[in-house]
Amino acid sequence: MLTRKCLDRILVYQPGKPISEVKRELGVERVIKLASNENPLGPSHLAVQAIYDAARQTSVYPDGAGYYLKNKIASLARVKPENIIIGNGSDEIIRMLTLAYVNPGDEVINGDLSFITYRIATDLADGKNIHVPFTRDLRTDLTATLDAVTKRTKIIFIDNPNNPTGTIVDQKEVADFLAKVPRDVVAVFDEAYFEYIEDENYPDMMEYIRSGRENIVILRTFSKIYGLAGLRIGYGIGSPAVIENLNKVRCPFNTSFIAQKAALASLDDPLQIERGIANNEIGKSYLYQELKSLNVEVTPSYGNFILAKFPISGKELFEKLLKKGIIVRPLTGYGLTDYLRVSVGRVDENEIFIDALKELW
Repeated sequence: MLTRKCLDRILVYQPGKPISEVKRELGVERVIKLASNENPLGPSHLAVQAIYDAARQTSVYPDGAGYYLKNKIASLARVKPENIIIGNGSDEIIRMLTLAYVNPGDEVINGDLSFITYRIATDLADGKNIHVPFTRDLRTDLTATLDAVTKRTKIIFIDNPNNPTGTIVDQKEVADFLAKVPRDVVAVFDEAYFEYIEDENYPDMMEYIRSGRENIVILRTFSKIYGLAGLRIGYGIGSPAVIENLNKVRCPFNTSFIAQKAALASLDDPLQIERGIANNEIGKSYLYQELKSLNVEVTPSYGNFILAKFPISGKELFEKLLKKGIIVRPLTGYGLTDYLRVSVGRVDENEIFIDALKELW
């Protein structure tokens, strides 16, 4: 075969089933998707208007460096534009990081229950994934992560909150961890769900960037609380030196004109955040209560999803729910064979999911 050998190690990422496909396959009219941690309230009305206006200008290339969006983010985050890079979703920035820093055989550390894209990006760079077991309460083990660092370590990926467990590492844990991380290792904190968190113990990673720490990168996205998952746009925050290196491997015009305009408009609508948080807290509280009443084990989550352990196979339950027009996420790929990850939906969607579970029990 002519393909690179590293491709033999990579399994194709399997996204959640789209609603249209479930309708076609099963012949059901009502389908509820609680699989991909999307915002059930949708995007801001300001973003929708920006998309409409931008659609008439798509004959020209987008702003190649995301100049206006970078400046807006930098202003809100109280950093400089040279601290920001825009990506086709934060997934693209993950791949930029491995392209920029990982040589064949170099090591990249990630948790054994962390976001699977870290592994794929490392394999594509022909690096070596080092998987650190999570703690018994399904949290990132920063002590074990430090123990795994060697002279070949280039990047450490930490998703905080973690996907799919929903757990976090707190301010003190992170401070102790970063005090010991070698300065020639890039520590990447993926904060895709940070807007949902109101816990005062959640680490303020921006302080490390503002203080000039060179080897930290923060990843954030417009896919979750901003409701722009379909437009694929995210951003990274780091030192100017790191951002310059990422720009060297960034594809030209990597984010669309429409996505940039929608993201800019979203930042002008703080009520979008408030609505998203309120819906999420109400939904989580309801799901916790109802799942526990069914004797389902639930992991407390800081994201917009819940990890639940069932007394039957997660894959089996996924198939049964699918026949009822409810899409959730089985986690067999993580070795969590009796778990499902369930996104928090609207009030009516959460109720339909629980009613379906009660029928199946």
